[in-house]
Amino acid sequence: MKTKEPSHQFKRGLGLLDSTMIVIGSMIGSGIFIVSADIGRIVGAPGYLLLVWLITGVMTVIAALSYGELASMMPHVGGQYAYLREAYNPFIAFLYGWALFLVIQTGTIAAVAVAFAKFTGILIPWFSEKNILLSFGKFHITAAQILAMVSVILLTTVNVRGLQEGKIIQNIFTSIKISALLGFIFLALFIGQNTSAVATNFSNFWNATWTQVANGKILSITPLSGLMLLSAIGVAMVGSLFSADAWNNITFTAGEVTNPNRNIPLSLALGTGAVILMYILVNIGYLLVLPLNGSPEATDAVGRGIQFAVSDRVGTAAASVIFGESAAIIMAVMIMISTFGCNNGLILAGARVYYAMAKDGLFFKSAGILNKKSVPGAALVVQCIWTCLLCLSGTYGDLLDYVVFVVLVFYILTVIGIFILRRKRLDAERPYRAFGYPIIPAIYILLAAAISIDLLIFKPQYTWPGLGIVLLGIPVYFAWKMSPMSVKEKK
Repeated sequence: MKTKEPSHQFKRGLGLLDSTMIVIGSMIGSGIFIVSADIGRIVGAPGYLLLVWLITGVMTVIAALSYGELASMMPHVGGQYAYLREAYNPFIAFLYGWALFLVIQTGTIAAVAVAFAKFTGILIPWFSEKNILLSFGKFHITAAQILAMVSVILLTTVNVRGLQEGKIIQNIFTSIKISALLGFIFLALFIGQNTSAVATNFSNFWNATWTQVANGKILSITPLSGLMLLSAIGVAMVGSLFSADAWNNITFTAGEVTNPNRNIPLSLALGTGAVILMYILVNIGYLLVLPLNGSPEATDAVGRGIQFAVSDRVGTAAASVIFGESAAIIMAVMIMISTFGCNNGLILAGARVYYAMAKDGLFFKSAGILNKKSVPGAALVVQCIWTCLLCLSGTYGDLLDYVVFVVLVFYILTVIGIFILRRKRLDAERPYRAFGYPIIPAIYILLAAAISIDLLIFKPQYTWPGLGIVLLGIPVYFAWKMSPMSVKEKK
């Protein structure tokens, strides 16, 4: 006689504040302190640097407001995965979940964990990437990788112990990083202004150029105008879109949000709006402290400018002008707090998608079981194991480059899903309706599609491999359908 598996239910323990903290905390990692260097090299003008962040902000907020309708209509665990399943079919939903597990969520967690370890290495040099602990030919295991894995294991353990524990960590670290970011913005805007940087930036505010660099040397500087300028803006948005991503993670936890019909759409609007405002203010701060244009051969932060900040660490370069020699330590602590809190939100939310997939018979059956703390413990552990393998492999950076395009495609499909579901499910209850429907969601679809096409043309080395990762999920889908390990739960 088979023993009945213990049955536990999700507990609705996330209020509006908690949900908003997950949105904000998952969005703010290390990207805002780094990617403006690459954007600066691609567009070459302060005005276009800010325009890239502004377009990113508009797109992110529009997408979040659009997702609000789906979240209020279907407050189901799995969020975006569930929306794609209902709008299209389980196959499309699986391809999203497959990409999420294989690279998008786990790769992001790995990258953020390694960023945490790198900046810890500034405070404790033993954790440096240069400290190689084991070598097997060309394969190395560094102290930074070990710390990255330990941080992932620690946060996974916290979240396995229950929603309350994960929520507390999220709220504490997100509150600290918001305070730190606001403090940086205040100092950059009102105390740390560099008059020469301001004069330089405003005299070349719209003079767009694309600077090609290799091995720390400038290969070419191409003036931009017309279609090439539009193309450059699209390519530059890869970094800003990645830095503003993960706002959708709150939808994954819908089964644990109190009054989800109201709190998820509201947290999406409040969270994305707050983060985008801070991101734009941070970049204005950068431009008040550092010139955008610089030289990779310069020996100081001002001479190198935003474009050539050492290791692209624009935040540290700006802080060095404001704080002097203590800047590296201040920014290291700030980024450690930011990345640790970011990963807690990503780890907490991601496992809920694999739980939903398992319930549909498209993932390991054990991932669809809640532990005695009413959280998907097995899904959290599986996510942790794969993330740690990515940390060891060192390939997560390349993989993330490949999937930025894929992430955009799934966002487009999800927003199109609003139009589909308005026809398929006319009578469904919609406590919140997409802002500006149909025009505003359509604008998002057109903008995101234009950027995707732009990336296909100008970044084929990243976009086509990304599609390949998704297509690898096709045989896996049919394998799961036939696998005895994964049986769809009967309704």
